Amino acid sequence: MLQINNLADRIVARKDDIQTAVQRVLTRGWLVLGPEVKQFEQSFAEYLGAGDCVGVANGTDAIELALKALGVGPGDLVATVANAGMYTTTSILAIGARPYFMDVDMKTRGASLQGVVQAVAAGAKCVVVTHLYGQAIPEIAAMQEHCTRQGVPLLEDCAQAHGARVDGKCVGSFGAAASFSFYPTKNLGALGDGGAVATSDPAVAQRVRELRQYGWTSKYCVEIPGARNSRLDELQAAVLSVFLPRLDEDNARRREIATRYSREITHPLVLTPETGGADYVAHLYIVRSPQRDALREHLRASGVGTDIHYPIPDYRQPLLSGRYGETRLPNTELLAAEVLTLPCYPEMTEQQVEMVVAAVQGWSA
Repeated sequence: MLQINNLADRIVARKDDIQTAVQRVLTRGWLVLGPEVKQFEQSFAEYLGAGDCVGVANGTDAIELALKALGVGPGDLVATVANAGMYTTTSILAIGARPYFMDVDMKTRGASLQGVVQAVAAGAKCVVVTHLYGQAIPEIAAMQEHCTRQGVPLLEDCAQAHGARVDGKCVGSFGAAASFSFYPTKNLGALGDGGAVATSDPAVAQRVRELRQYGWTSKYCVEIPGARNSRLDELQAAVLSVFLPRLDEDNARRREIATRYSREITHPLVLTPETGGADYVAHLYIVRSPQRDALREHLRASGVGTDIHYPIPDYRQPLLSGRYGETRLPNTELLAAEVLTLPCYPEMTEQQVEMVVAAVQGWSA
């Protein structure tokens, strides 16, 4: 069965460099918040064009700690989309804040400028804009400008869009801060969990550094409430430093595969996304079909694995039962019923790509 991602291929391809990096850490014997983390934070900030980067334990912590560093607290209204797997919503709830759900644009499958304007007018204390599936939000600069004028911080969720660019500028460098995940399947992934907050605001960076380590303002002196132990470890930072110089190359290969899919998949019941520009890094290749489940079963029988990102809008999750009963976001709900993820990762061979195209084209709906 061809899976939607094969991490073994990535690891084997970079085995020697990974082993060198890991051995360097083991030889040094410094395993937490050492030179590897510092070097990666600096390199990733430079890559993004951001002033600073703070490594944390995972992408969800990155969202939560960034929100706290931006001043979000219990009871505050935080705008987000509801089609991105509950990750941001989980972070909002962990703070005791309240999600305000924006509907999404059908083309980008992310927030729209109009939605952001409406959210701010509704009283949102912070706006989270998710660059979903590897597609950068083209209106991100205008969103940031509006939020700045209104005194509302904008947090970019870049967990699925490492290296995507809008007008030559990397996502993660537009907002007041940005969160990243380095989960192994990400475009820039570690060999375990990891995350980071990027920002050009020194005060925000400093607050995240305090929040990621118990709220210390100096060793063993705890002053900052709401903190935790959330640190990117030296081994993962060393591995990320192996993969970072190859990120643009890997993104180009992802884009190449996605472009071929969109060109060659012409089935009348399968809608493919637009691809090709630097604003798209094909973290996940998502098609839509009104008969999604039948297509998925056909592909499984043809030896092609798929997944659904994501089948349940956040406001329909059992956890929030009854709290958003009146919420209706038609675009979000249509996407939840129709989206399907096909295999797309840099190590795919041309034969595997051909196999996916042939399987989709061969579907008799």
